[in-house]
Amino acid sequence: MTTPLFQRFSTHLASYYTNTAGFVLSGTPDTSHSYDPLEDKSSWTDERDALGIIEQLVAIGAVLLGSLATYWTNAAAEKARNQDGLLTRWDDKKLSAYEGYVDCVRECIFMAVRFYEDREGIRASERTGAEMVAEMAAARRLRGQAFERIMLLGGDVVIEAAHELNAAAREVDWQADREIPGSLDDWRERNRAVFRAINEFHDSAREDLGVQGQVRGGIHPDRDLLLPPARTGGETPQGSSELAE
Repeated sequence: MTTPLFQRFSTHLASYYTNTAGFVLSGTPDTSHSYDPLEDKSSWTDERDALGIIEQLVAIGAVLLGSLATYWTNAAAEKARNQDGLLTRWDDKKLSAYEGYVDCVRECIFMAVRFYEDREGIRASERTGAEMVAEMAAARRLRGQAFERIMLLGGDVVIEAAHELNAAAREVDWQADREIPGSLDDWRERNRAVFRAINEFHDSAREDLGVQGQVRGGIHPDRDLLLPPARTGGETPQGSSELAE
């Protein structure tokens, strides 16, 4: 297989011999097949310039392709870091909301217990009835605000557990306020129910935050209210509903 350069050289060589032969026979050079070395040299220079330009374009394309690949890789890594940071921030906000809601619920329960015991003559309080009512109203307002944060940030399971806890806590409030009837046994059972609901809320919150384990069941024994033992010697038995989870 012959190369284009070799073919062109052969053609010029044949033209040279033809021109030389015509000059020898006729004494006149054959200009129809003249060979101009300068013209051929200019053609070779153009080809070399074209090859140089192509090589430069290929090098530039490789640089651009490498730059784009680096940019896409860095952009994907930065996006992943931002997503991880955003999830971490949302988990922090959820944890704060869950913790704040449980604190508000427990505070309302303790205030209701103190008010119930004072009103029923079980244990007197240093505060007046009006002061305790005002404190309970403020605490219940904060509990409502904390519940709204759960509605905004909580997962589906956590929201349902918060609804159950809120309903159980309201029953404690209602009996303390005498909005619903109930005996001391009913009062204790309602307090047991609200703390069971707190434990269920804890489990739902742990699942939503990806924390392993459960508050209830497994190796955890059943918990009940911490009640003082019955007194002897003719003393009036205390019915204090001191609570525990």
